[in-house]
Amino acid sequence: MRSSIEQKIEEAKGQEIDLTPLLDVVFILLIFFIVTTVFVKETGVEVDKPQAVSSKSLQNSVILIAITRTQEVVYGGTNIGVGGVRNTLAQLIKSDSKPLVIQADKAVPTELLVKVIDQAKLAGVQKINIATSSAD
Repeated sequence: MRSSIEQKIEEAKGQEIDLTPLLDVVFILLIFFIVTTVFVKETGVEVDKPQAVSSKSLQNSVILIAITRTQEVVYGGTNIGVGGVRNTLAQLIKSDSKPLVIQADKAVPTELLVKVIDQAKLAGVQKINIATSSAD
């Protein structure tokens, strides 16, 4: 005659947990989070922006160009220089006109900022904004 402990062990071996519904739920949640995630575009460099009282948030569908303290003009983590601004922006707005946001370091000379704005206008960009940090 078996002991009651041995019987309970054999009964427990016969009972298995079905993980299929749990895996289905996990995959559905994964798909939900992937679809609803908003990806933020960054310029790839750190810029110390000047402050402004009238600063406001812009929409996500903008083109970001950064001008660093060392006077590099950067798009998508790549130094394109002032000469590359026109061609880059012309390609980006060819199918859909998007506003341009220039993230210029506060130590950047005004002359360089004006050159970048001129190249953007020559490329056909209609709306040009300069990124600032809010003066809270």
